[in-house]
Amino acid sequence: MFQYYLDKLYVHGRALLTIGKSVNETKMMIGKLLIDRMREGGMLPDVKKAEFKVFSQFGEDGIIQYLVHQSGIRDDEKTLVEFGSDFYGEANTRFLVLNDNWRALLIDGKPSAIRTIRRQPFFWSHDITAVASFITAENINDIIGGSGFIGQIGLLSIDIDGNDFWVWDRISVVHPVIVVAEYNSVWGAERAVTIPYDPKFYRMKAHYSGQYFGCSLKALEILAERKGYALVGCNSNANNCFFVRKDRLNGQPALTSKQAYVRARFRDMRNPAGEFTYVSGHAEALKAMADLPLVDVETDKTIQVRDLSA
Repeated sequence: MFQYYLDKLYVHGRALLTIGKSVNETKMMIGKLLIDRMREGGMLPDVKKAEFKVFSQFGEDGIIQYLVHQSGIRDDEKTLVEFGSDFYGEANTRFLVLNDNWRALLIDGKPSAIRTIRRQPFFWSHDITAVASFITAENINDIIGGSGFIGQIGLLSIDIDGNDFWVWDRISVVHPVIVVAEYNSVWGAERAVTIPYDPKFYRMKAHYSGQYFGCSLKALEILAERKGYALVGCNSNANNCFFVRKDRLNGQPALTSKQAYVRARFRDMRNPAGEFTYVSGHAEALKAMADLPLVDVETDKTIQVRDLSA
């Protein structure tokens, strides 16, 4: 939807760079213009049509801005929690903080990433709390609540490449309007599965391919329903899905996981030597992981990866 405007704004962006604006300043200015254009369009049945990127990895910035507007986030709700934020270079919420001045809690397991965040100019110029901690289902509420974030918030972003399902399941200290969660499209659209819970889980140690992590979109849909949220879509790159609390949908259509599922086309599978294979599709990854366990969250039974194609 916004490619036409991006093409037009690219010319203006180059002009801004020539008069001394930084790359980030230029990106921010273009993002503001895209927000105004998007809000003129009203409700979007397909949230992918709102995509644009300022600081997010893919088009999450645009979808989040759209959902914040559509769900009617109030000034007193402009608080967010993002974990798995890394050093906050590419992040789901950085544009919200810098453009809309949201209060933020950022959590990452790497102390070096948190040190990098604390050295950035935006750390002192905005209300950011940055915590270095390896997240588990057992400690997540203590980390969030102990950092002073309790009750109603605007947005929760979950991206830890592993126990995402189990950690969101346990969160009770905050009550977000919007939830952005990573899903693993390798697990397909049919089954509600997740890796078994392991508080010490680390993606690249779990399997050399780097594909054994996280949960399926259907698993998140079931969990979200239990928590009072509706699935409203996925991004076109198929790594993040978006949920809105049911009392704040404001006409946004709720989707099933089958309706919303997008299969990833990025090719980040590795071989046993740790090198990218650049293989397309999921067949090779599923074959390599065939003997590994998964939990079917509908039946609470442990299956193997090979059962997904049975």
